[in-house]
Amino acid sequence: MSQLYASIDLGGTKIACAFGTADGEIVAERATPTLSHEGPQAVLARIADLVNALAVETGQQPAALGMGVPGLADVARGVVKFLPNLPTNWRDIPARDSLAPRVGCPVYLLNDVRAATLGELAFGAGRDQPGVTMAFFALGTGIGGGVVVDGRLRLGPLGAAGELGHQTILPDGPLCGCGNRGCLETLAGGPAIVAQGVWLLQSGRAPHLYDIVGGDVSRITPCEMAQAADAGDDAVRDALVRAAEALGIGVANVVVILHPDLVVLGGSVAQIGPLLFDTVRATVQRRVGMFPPDNVRIEPSRLGNQAGLLGGIALAVRGDMGV
Repeated sequence: MSQLYASIDLGGTKIACAFGTADGEIVAERATPTLSHEGPQAVLARIADLVNALAVETGQQPAALGMGVPGLADVARGVVKFLPNLPTNWRDIPARDSLAPRVGCPVYLLNDVRAATLGELAFGAGRDQPGVTMAFFALGTGIGGGVVVDGRLRLGPLGAAGELGHQTILPDGPLCGCGNRGCLETLAGGPAIVAQGVWLLQSGRAPHLYDIVGGDVSRITPCEMAQAADAGDDAVRDALVRAAEALGIGVANVVVILHPDLVVLGGSVAQIGPLLFDTVRATVQRRVGMFPPDNVRIEPSRLGNQAGLLGGIALAVRGDMGV
């Protein structure tokens, strides 16, 4: 069997682990609850146990481990700097030095959405495109991102370059968790879209959405809203179009700044489908006037919910000099 590499995608509720080959073939996967309330050291021990269990299952120790974390990481030192949504915030946790002796291989850290960007670059939409410049938008509960310039992931001094969801779209707009107002995330993130669906259902303006979710607002997601729009809920369609136009402005900003070859939209909100993509593409055409944006491809993720795990594989293969 080819040499294997390990990947960890650390989430607030789940730790996902995969072993894969250097060409992006995943050969084994496992997941376990994060139980983040137990603290960083307990979570790191659980990660090591997960990796070692897959090593037993595959009969191979991994050559290296790449781990995506939901926050800031010092890539060079392998230290978690700040995880905003986990208890204690994991300030200055030496994850690499803690994990490497337990799993018997080098360990590399990266922000989780930058890891997903690396996955798209190595194994997804950017595969076999040397020197590509691309942007990745992860559209979910929040909006994360990553930027690749001339084939290399751009991290910046804090590993925070590419926070595309926190560009200002609407001055004096809704307050964002980052402290700014009118961030893209507040207008086109999953909760912002769902809030519109809840309001429309409760105000009696979304009868098809009501039928789809059985009147249960807790079941509303952007995908159910897209179904309702297709079924004839014009108000729901208008809400989705407004969110997609806000996203299109964010994409247009990136296009003007970078003139990338490729923009990839991933995450659960991207599953809205053609209504989202058609609106984003039309908005970019309308708002980019300094040069023709015709050759900028705007595509869905080819890796779906595997982007983060495959990004960890790519990180493990490339090491800290390959991002």
